[in-house]
Amino acid sequence: MYCREIVLDSLFVVKQIAILGSTGSIGRNAVAVIDALGPDYQVFALTAHSNVRLLAEQARRYRPRFVAVTDSGCAPELGELLADADVEILAGPDALTTIAELDQVDVVLAAVVGAAGLPALLAAARKGKRLAIANKEPLVIAGELLTKEIHKNGGAILPVDSEHSAVFQAMQSGRPEEVKRIILTGSGGPFRGATAEDLQEVTLEQALSHPTWDMGPKITVDSATMMNKAFEIIEARWLFDIPVEKVEVLIHPESIVHSLVEFVDGSTIAQLGEPDMCLPIQYALTYPARVAGITRELRLEETGKLTFAKPDFEMFRALPLAYEVAGTGGTAPVVFNAANEAAVEEFLAGRITFVNIVEFIEHCLDKHSIKTEVSLEELLEVDDWARREVTELACSV
Repeated sequence: MYCREIVLDSLFVVKQIAILGSTGSIGRNAVAVIDALGPDYQVFALTAHSNVRLLAEQARRYRPRFVAVTDSGCAPELGELLADADVEILAGPDALTTIAELDQVDVVLAAVVGAAGLPALLAAARKGKRLAIANKEPLVIAGELLTKEIHKNGGAILPVDSEHSAVFQAMQSGRPEEVKRIILTGSGGPFRGATAEDLQEVTLEQALSHPTWDMGPKITVDSATMMNKAFEIIEARWLFDIPVEKVEVLIHPESIVHSLVEFVDGSTIAQLGEPDMCLPIQYALTYPARVAGITRELRLEETGKLTFAKPDFEMFRALPLAYEVAGTGGTAPVVFNAANEAAVEEFLAGRITFVNIVEFIEHCLDKHSIKTEVSLEELLEVDDWARREVTELACSV
């Protein structure tokens, strides 16, 4: 299991951290966590796509050696905002890879939405670095490539999303061969219990109204379609080197039990906590140590009852699709992710309906001829094809 291999690296102390996507919700939490951890954990590099004002504010506060914007057109403004600061500015899509490869960087924390950060993560994996991955796309798109490079070069992957961090923590209670199944929990999103007719009438405002988590629009829509959970099924297969048939999903509206691991002896180990991303971020940085941080304490006496239910696979088609895609492998996960990203963009722009999202994904999967053992370049070509296919579909609606 590629997460668990770093148990052997128990003396490793994080010193310099590069955050890819520091202006997003995960990135903002990450800099706050690092700030609270003290001088042994330092921000070495920060990147953003185009939010130069917040990036400049972060640079002044946390004093990284490097900052980068992947939108080259924003570089002049960033340069003006940081004209008197002692920081090196990089620009363009390749800036992420440049930062990830720097010898001084110990940990690359990836919080870049979509496939944009994938080349940088592969570069860091080839350097044997610790990868703290918050976004789902890298392991969905290129789980085989990433884990192969990690294994070959002695690096490690630590999950930052709450569900896989919970699984990783629970798995410390046993050996990989003793795991019977992994149970990923999910809130069920805003349409838990909805009917097919209800989903036909979903508005953008409704889809963006998550009952528990505060996330960006793309991830919030993924939660509404349960595509986020579909991606997590595929992620778990690669993170924990486990057959996808051993990964299950339960709806847990309270979002207190972040995931569970059942062992062959009948024991089920769960990780509980407030719905707060600071703990999984911190654990990825400090593992194997646990230290005091800024995470809110869980008070079970105030929580009340905890409920669990099986998801409705007929209503939320993304879930059974995930098992099919994971079983097929090859370029199927690339199409699955890219078609979803493009369809969500179309939905957010008001050009398609909520139910069109999964319909378009299914169309792309049906039309695509699966390829196996492909390079990163070939994966990105398939990614581009799926996006163009969705755009054409949206124009015909």
